[in-house]
Amino acid sequence: MKKIIVTAVLLTFLISCKKNAETVVPEDINLAFENYKEGFVSSLWDVYPDWAAYQGFHKGDSILVISDSVFKKKQLDFAHAQLDSLEHYPIKSLSDNNIIDFYIIQNQLKTVIFSIDKLKSNEWNPAEYNVGGAFAEILNGKYDSLDARLHSFNAKMTNIPAYYAAAKQNLKNPTLEHTALAIAQNLGGIGIFEQDLNAALSKSKLSVAEKKEMSAKAKIAVAAIKDYANWLKELDNKTPRSFRLGKELYDTKFDLEIQSSYSADSVFAKAVAHKADLHEKMFRLADTLWTKYLKKEPKPTDKLQLIKKVIDKISLQHTTPAKFQSEIEKQIPELAAYVKEKDLLYIDPSKPLVVRKEPAYMAGVAGASISAPGPYDKNANTYYNVGSLNGWSAEKAESYLREYNDYVLQILNIHEAIPGHYTQLVYSNQSPSIIKALFGNGAMIEGWAVYAERMMLESGYKNSPEMWLMYYKWNLRTTCNTILDYSVHSKNMSKEEAMSLLINEAFQQQAEAEGKWTRVSVSQVQLCSYFAGYTEIYDFRELLKKEKGAEFNLKQFHEKFLSYGSAPVKYIKELMVKESKTKKS
Repeated sequence: MKKIIVTAVLLTFLISCKKNAETVVPEDINLAFENYKEGFVSSLWDVYPDWAAYQGFHKGDSILVISDSVFKKKQLDFAHAQLDSLEHYPIKSLSDNNIIDFYIIQNQLKTVIFSIDKLKSNEWNPAEYNVGGAFAEILNGKYDSLDARLHSFNAKMTNIPAYYAAAKQNLKNPTLEHTALAIAQNLGGIGIFEQDLNAALSKSKLSVAEKKEMSAKAKIAVAAIKDYANWLKELDNKTPRSFRLGKELYDTKFDLEIQSSYSADSVFAKAVAHKADLHEKMFRLADTLWTKYLKKEPKPTDKLQLIKKVIDKISLQHTTPAKFQSEIEKQIPELAAYVKEKDLLYIDPSKPLVVRKEPAYMAGVAGASISAPGPYDKNANTYYNVGSLNGWSAEKAESYLREYNDYVLQILNIHEAIPGHYTQLVYSNQSPSIIKALFGNGAMIEGWAVYAERMMLESGYKNSPEMWLMYYKWNLRTTCNTILDYSVHSKNMSKEEAMSLLINEAFQQQAEAEGKWTRVSVSQVQLCSYFAGYTEIYDFRELLKKEKGAEFNLKQFHEKFLSYGSAPVKYIKELMVKESKTKKS
């Protein structure tokens, strides 16, 4: 769910690229562009060492970038210069794959300019400043010896006080919602510099002097984090910015992040229509299940009430708080075996998937997520982060578990793991284009996971009226994510209206609806990526099935589609259609 923006590069590199591009002949343009991409990415890591680490490139692990005015200027200078540099590579002369890479780079550069000049979230989102993830990445990594990683950790800690000093300087009128999130996540990450670091030091072969030096720096780091959290708590913020983005900013952010064939308005309209269609399908199923679950109780005349009553009964079938994570762990190999049995697509068994408790520095946005290794570290663990129910009241835990009941939990695992995010991101890392692997399109990534849910049920997975009813409920959740996100940020939907949508029309439990309100309060556009990507992928598959008839092969479609990496769906469609036409001719 993260999107990190590309920025600066060395001036000498820019000049070199311009000179080379101006002198190449047409037949050499693709070679020149390949060289350009290689230099672009190499220079990128000099500017974004933390992002590089998440992608498996660890040469800059010892560097912590300070987000000050100098760094902001670097980003803008780079973005404008690079947009000009791209003009030297004629689109019509590039190969299909390079055309996509061209557009991806161009879109990313435009995002840089929009984020700094228009969005300005560095001024109102305190949660953008958090060192926890970068340092946890070093401790959790397997890419080098523990001692080597600790040396990087040690050097990186030096800049932590300056990092938070710059954050304070940048923030002007933060939103109350992002302020609360920043406090919780930063304080949640303190354990990295205390328990986690101490555990690593005890296993290391560092000298006593080095260990003392790191322990002293860690205390300074913890003090800086606590100081930042306290500063946010005590901030005299009389005019906090609204967390709502507003339609103009929202539409632009949607276009840049989703990169859909459809506008934000169009996707919203499709979601509203899809919600009505799902309600009809759910009513027909719930009506047939009424007697099984509610015996002779009179049926409500209101269709939505009838659906809700049946769902509420089925939702009582769920695991316990203590077994929530272990139940997920148990289902992963079952899903892998099913995909293999049905020959839906190849899943590489050598790429490890580890289910773990969600780290504290990640908490507060989503209850389950995937942390995948980057293209430079393809064999590293993929982590399935599971939110903990520890410390929850019995009432809140019960509400949550009813939402993730025995049926929905399986759909969640399809989405997050197999053949959803985990599987797609393994394929993405194998993409021959480093650009597509690095600049993952959120709508393609989330859209694939949502598509995988429906595809699995269509193939016969746990086929039953209950499973289909719960799948439609889950798909309704994806659909209402879009309605909620667009309505909150573009149409000023109130919390009361949002809760009514989620509970009465999407049949969500109170705890889930409250969590979704929190999420839409601290994010924008990302909630649309699920429905937008899913709609494009599913419609495209159905179009190909209709065109190819008996020649259509589902496994071949999946593996071909995933082979293009995490590129925007509209570009993958163009390449697959073009290739299909070429084969026919």
